[in-house]
Amino acid sequence: MMLNSTSSTLSYFILGTYLHIGNLRYLYFMVTALLYIFIVILNSSLIAVICMNRSLHEPMYLFLCSLFVNELYGSTGLFPFLLLQILSDIHTVSVPFCLLQIFCLYTYGSVEFLNLAVMSYDRYLAICCPLQYNTRMTSNKVAVLIVVVWLYSFVKFLVTLSLNIRLPLCGNIINSLYCHNYLVVKLACSDTKVNNIYGLFGVVLNIVVPLLSILFSYTTILKVCFSGSKQTRRKAVSTCTPHLVSLLNFSFGCCFEILQSRFDMTGVPSVLRIILSLYFLIIQPLLNPIMYGMQMSKIHQTFKHLFCYKVLTGHRDTV
Repeated sequence: MMLNSTSSTLSYFILGTYLHIGNLRYLYFMVTALLYIFIVILNSSLIAVICMNRSLHEPMYLFLCSLFVNELYGSTGLFPFLLLQILSDIHTVSVPFCLLQIFCLYTYGSVEFLNLAVMSYDRYLAICCPLQYNTRMTSNKVAVLIVVVWLYSFVKFLVTLSLNIRLPLCGNIINSLYCHNYLVVKLACSDTKVNNIYGLFGVVLNIVVPLLSILFSYTTILKVCFSGSKQTRRKAVSTCTPHLVSLLNFSFGCCFEILQSRFDMTGVPSVLRIILSLYFLIIQPLLNPIMYGMQMSKIHQTFKHLFCYKVLTGHRDTV
């Protein structure tokens, strides 16, 4: 990004979406900080519950653990930065930090979507091929799938950043609350054909392929449910409903962000634009631990047991 005379003096970006909120900034700061604390506590608690209880060391719960780790990762890439910007009068960000945030938020989105695709495949095997499930979804295969999801996302966006760094930029104003890859590329003075082709290739691998896999998995599951017993339908509903809700929520959030960044939204109120741009980065990390913690009976019971045990132990110690 600094290899060209046009952009050699560029050392920071200006974030142009922040509103002049005056003394309300302290209220927004407190609300945002509470949201972040709530997300950290919820996701960390469920990670601890899954790790501490051997009965939860099953493929479905290990994939959930990967999902909760990703929620912490994505939230940490956004919230501390957001809190700092809320209190600041000058909304600027250095170029290296902007690139780091792009990497964090985009890998978060990639891992989230791929993880949901892997979870749909796991549910497909459990419901449609129950007799072969233990042989086809071994602990080694679970580990390989989780590593591939994370490693692929990291490598893909390292390549994306390496392509972006070579672009000479003719401006430094990003109309967003945080650093956004597409908006940075739009500032380029040179041809961005390579970036666009690679981006299209990434969309196919990151969204189209996983989405086809998810559609196939849940279509097959629905067929089995309609032709199966009440017990099969009950099992499918209890395990698949949280996955589908999480997938739909994340997909809608990503659609909002794509519309926000690629189309002229000046007719939409500023507050609504801000909410839409932050939706998939805030609601998803809040929704997943609450939904899975309440819906998955094993997690719910284990969490309840551990909490009650600690309370009782603490009470006895005081007595």
